[in-house]
Amino acid sequence: MNDLPHHEQAIELLQEFGLKEYEAKAFVALSRLPEGTAKEISEISEVPRTRVYDAVRVLETKGLVEIQHANPQRFRAVSIDEAAETLRREYEERTDSLRATLRKIEPAAPTEETEITHEVWALSGASAITSRTQQLVDESDREVILVIGDESAYPSELRDRLQAALDRGVSVVIGITDPSLQERVESDLPEAKVFVSALEWLSSSAETGDETVIGRLLLVDRNTILVSSFHESTGDGRDHEQAVFGRGFDNGLVAIVRRLMSTGLLSEMNS
Repeated sequence: MNDLPHHEQAIELLQEFGLKEYEAKAFVALSRLPEGTAKEISEISEVPRTRVYDAVRVLETKGLVEIQHANPQRFRAVSIDEAAETLRREYEERTDSLRATLRKIEPAAPTEETEITHEVWALSGASAITSRTQQLVDESDREVILVIGDESAYPSELRDRLQAALDRGVSVVIGITDPSLQERVESDLPEAKVFVSALEWLSSSAETGDETVIGRLLLVDRNTILVSSFHESTGDGRDHEQAVFGRGFDNGLVAIVRRLMSTGLLSEMNS
């Protein structure tokens, strides 16, 4: 998407928020004009003139467009900030409604609660991995150890979750592989222990031909881990993040990562 012109990016993003193609095109056209008629919108957006009226009516009901009942009718988009806030509220309302509805659905079969000692799952995509990272941090009771291998693995939402963990008395240790990121993390989380990690195996290895780069490495309460790595996507050429996470003190994956971090990361903390 980053290779598209800005107006085409905006149209695609608006469609992701639920607008139909003509609605998104009409709004983007109006955002480029102080105000406009259906003819002017059609000329800029390439939306058929007869379809402009339908698109604008939908935009009006969503609070994104204002109509002046002149002859011919004139239309004006609300400000960018107002439009973004309107779409954000609608998105959050739909998310809340979905969450409530899903929770009301009866399970297909009764489940028995059992103690989890071996559990390994895979995740794909930065958004899903960030969400799971935040969830695991939220569940922490005693200790969070996080190694950040790439700046993209440290979004503002994760910073807030780490601060919340600190506020409830959880020990937070953060290793940074990029020294330029250290000052920022230390400023964001002054109560955390932050240092530059020298764990070379987090980066790609020219000697073995392994170009996999570790994005983030998380150990929570010594029994839950998450490891993510970046792989070049064959489709759009951008790096794609994948991860595995496991729970349970007896889980082999958890034990291996815990020992690696104990011999490498934790020794650096005490040096």
